[in-house]
Amino acid sequence: MRTRIFTPLLLATACSLAATAHAAQWTMATPYGDASFHTQNTKQFAEDVAEATNGELTITVHSGGSLVSHGEIKPSVRRGTIDAGEVFLSVLSNDDPIFEVDTLPGVAGSYEDAYALWEATKPMITELFAYEGLVPLYAVAWPAQGIYTAKPLTDPAQFEGLRVRAPNINTQRFVNNLGGSPTETEESDIPTAFSTGRVDAMITSSATGNAMAAWDYVSDYTDANLWLPKNIVFMSQRSFDRLDDATQEALLEAAARAEKRGWQMSRDNNDTSTAALIDNGVTVSEPNEAVADALRAAGAELFADWEARADDEAKQALEAYREQLSN
Repeated sequence: MRTRIFTPLLLATACSLAATAHAAQWTMATPYGDASFHTQNTKQFAEDVAEATNGELTITVHSGGSLVSHGEIKPSVRRGTIDAGEVFLSVLSNDDPIFEVDTLPGVAGSYEDAYALWEATKPMITELFAYEGLVPLYAVAWPAQGIYTAKPLTDPAQFEGLRVRAPNINTQRFVNNLGGSPTETEESDIPTAFSTGRVDAMITSSATGNAMAAWDYVSDYTDANLWLPKNIVFMSQRSFDRLDDATQEALLEAAARAEKRGWQMSRDNNDTSTAALIDNGVTVSEPNEAVADALRAAGAELFADWEARADDEAKQALEAYREQLSN
């Protein structure tokens, strides 16, 4: 029998191939472009995971809806087509009203309140995800939502028939309550939607306005502080279970850092994005009394609708959040 002799180089190559064979390579999808602070945070999360696991787990982030569309990200993770994804939490509202609680006006109007709301609703959201074989990794808020228009918003009558970009069902209901005409448009399609006349206005954050160069198609931003919605990053339970204990721990630790970093990035981005809007000629102002009253009335109608659809567990989660704020 011939004895196989490994030289140091061959031995190192063999060890490298063995390590590669056992390394996990995940695919992750996000609908947001590379200019979004959410995508930047997600890509940093992927880098942190690769570094913490010495390459035992690498995550390739496909941004801008380049891999699958926004609405297909969660089903794709559930089916195992991809390992992880990021979505705007309230796009899941058809699954359960708890997913839209962060888009109810007046519920959380600051970063502190928005984070407390996430903490209060996270157990229920985690349970609902688990039913579908999914695991939340972290969630990060957008800056507060305002209204972009092509002229100053001074009269509630301006909402009548106004074609407003509304990225989720709750925002669409809100626009309907105001008398507007909601249009579902992904972030990447905003410039085209304005240039072709599909939308006249949009409800979104300073961050999105900056990332999409809103000054090219609007003149005014009414900083209405409507709500602070969140993105949620999640993974397949099956993909997670395939990892060894050390890799799982490193992944979860990187997720915790991404959540903390992401909330600070959101705060910072709100400041820089608002400044960028002003620097590029967009007039930033708070709503006048008449417009504010109309927004509050539309919000109250939206909340009443949510209460009629929400189950006891969702209502209890919201009540726990409110009790926490009062203490």
